[in-house]
Amino acid sequence: MNSRDFHQSLTIVDGLIFHSDGNAADLRAGNVAACNVTVTGFDVDFTQALDDIALWLERLADPACEWLLVRSVDDIDRARQSGRTGLIMGWQNMRPIDDKLGRIRLAHALGVRVMQLTYNYANRVGDGCLEVRNAGLTGFGYEAIALMNDLGVAIDLSHCGERTCLDAVRASKRPVLLTHANAKAVSDQPRNKSDEVLRAVAESGGVVGLSIHGFMNWSGNPGEPPSLDHLMHHVKHVANLVGYEHIGIGTDFASVRDAEAVSDILKASATRYSGSSGEFTRAFGNALEKRYPAEMNSPRLYGRLTDALLKHGIPTAAIEGIMGRNLVRAFGEIWS
Repeated sequence: MNSRDFHQSLTIVDGLIFHSDGNAADLRAGNVAACNVTVTGFDVDFTQALDDIALWLERLADPACEWLLVRSVDDIDRARQSGRTGLIMGWQNMRPIDDKLGRIRLAHALGVRVMQLTYNYANRVGDGCLEVRNAGLTGFGYEAIALMNDLGVAIDLSHCGERTCLDAVRASKRPVLLTHANAKAVSDQPRNKSDEVLRAVAESGGVVGLSIHGFMNWSGNPGEPPSLDHLMHHVKHVANLVGYEHIGIGTDFASVRDAEAVSDILKASATRYSGSSGEFTRAFGNALEKRYPAEMNSPRLYGRLTDALLKHGIPTAAIEGIMGRNLVRAFGEIWS
């Protein structure tokens, strides 16, 4: 089987698409079966979060919709077989719930299946990765995790602080996820995770969604932009640490018809969240396509990632897991 046919045979699940305006054509061109799509703004309140979900439910109600809502792992294969893209509705911040646990239950009933505990800074659940104090989970955060476990909502720790990550793993009775984060030992960037956190996530039965995004996938040298070869250092480091069965992919792509749809998000990442992105945007600019390896700067080019994994000698069975099957397994255990 040649590399193109091998890529087309894969069930690809992307751990994180940070925004979509409803466009799925590029994802389908890349043979993506399903993805965790951030369906609300990163720092919105409850009312706006509900409005954002309502917009997606309207899209899904259209008979011509390119998406299929994923409520269980069976829906991922249903989406692939029907030529649609599986929509795993996700949040990147639990700010919308404020101090009301019942809002987690409501979001789950509406279809949300992944919730990131914090987005860079602190909320009522715990501290994000840019909080210097590194205070970990709050008492309310422990209550939220217990309910998420009971309902079957995946816990995402990608933007969480070190102690929040470790507290959450210890508190959860189900696998936890890093949907889009890399190894700090390879790239010492604010958003990347220590070996202790990577081990803890794997020991929970979870998956580390390694990312091509430049905020996490560059050396810190302005002369070395993000590349797929650099990502392979992360793949091999995490594989040596916890095994291939705990590795996934979280590209942190946008799936949009026009890059202008994410212009406000790009501005915020370079200003409000500059602690995790300032050096990168100063080195390479703030255009959407510059945030990814030049050889894979569009969801249409997922096949380039398969090629890179093959080129670096990753076994085909491991590639099947990395590109999607490991996340499918973890989601099955979390959502059941």
